[in-house]
Amino acid sequence: MNCPFCNTPETKVIDSRPTEEGQAIRRRRECGKCGKRFTTYEKVEEVLFMVVKRDGSREQFDRAKILNGIIRACQKRPVTLEQMEAIVVDIERTLNNQMEKEISTEFIGNAVMDRLKDLDQVAYVRFASVYRKFTDVETFVSEIEKLVNNEKGKNGK
Repeated sequence: MNCPFCNTPETKVIDSRPTEEGQAIRRRRECGKCGKRFTTYEKVEEVLFMVVKRDGSREQFDRAKILNGIIRACQKRPVTLEQMEAIVVDIERTLNNQMEKEISTEFIGNAVMDRLKDLDQVAYVRFASVYRKFTDVETFVSEIEKLVNNEKGKNGK
């Protein structure tokens, strides 16, 4: 790391500590030539994804869109913002592990539904009704029946 004051590459790290969010490391450095101190931050380089929509168009991945959809589905439900954020973080981690530059909205939507199904079934049905574009009551009832049958299978009834 070159000194920002005298451009000498002879700097040493005096102190390192994680930032409050834990997403970066803050380093205090001192120049070996001029003696001035400065701070640098080290963080993981995030891969930018393109999201392929149903109509074939592409747009840059936006975690806020996922979080907003989850927040809407969880309105007036006993789900904390931390739980919703955890879903988004988990999905981002899954996408990073995919090592793909383009991710379909179908993959992202299914990932959200899988996590909501385990967290809150009402929120799951709300999200699914918008994401899958339920057009009639029969589709809605069918999805609820799947949930009920799945719960009976889990409980051994």
